[in-house]
Amino acid sequence: MTPDSASLTGLILAGGRGSRMGGVDKGLVEFQGEPLVVQIARRLAPQVGTLKINANRNLERYAALGFEVVADRFPDFAGPLAGMASGLHGLQTPWLLSVPCDSPFVPPDYAARMLAAVNAADAEVGMAVCDGRQPVFALVSRHLGEDLERALADGERKIDRWFARHRLVEVDFSDRPDAFLNLNRPEDHAALAAAGAQDR
Repeated sequence: MTPDSASLTGLILAGGRGSRMGGVDKGLVEFQGEPLVVQIARRLAPQVGTLKINANRNLERYAALGFEVVADRFPDFAGPLAGMASGLHGLQTPWLLSVPCDSPFVPPDYAARMLAAVNAADAEVGMAVCDGRQPVFALVSRHLGEDLERALADGERKIDRWFARHRLVEVDFSDRPDAFLNLNRPEDHAALAAAGAQDR
């Protein structure tokens, strides 16, 4: 852990419906012998001061794995923006660093690169870019929490659209394309397993 990591709260977004996985809770899907969320946490925890899970079901199972769990403050699986808003609510650090629960190859320098980029650009939001935008991989300033809650109350659900309202910097991760591979559908297991063998 670096001194800068104390300014970050990591949030693993596991509050989705998992529709393309048949409605399963993707954070708890087994990959290489353990739940995806455990693998992601192992990579993200050393990079942040605090780590939390955003979930809307199986809260006890996530807690039993040793995680602090925050549920969405908006009902009906309102999407990753709602998860970010829940993480920002009452946040004790200046920044919230988010990752999805289905991408197990979080880079070891993810937090450092995101924080360096927002500081250099005097930005309020950092968003990873690799073969297109990766908006769920984001670094969001604590002071945007109230604005995000208002946007959600007004019906906003699009991450890109809300990000565009604020000082945004895109952070290039084109050197780490495997970092954004995810387990979106059952048939993605093989591709992830192959990438995992190379990532070790």
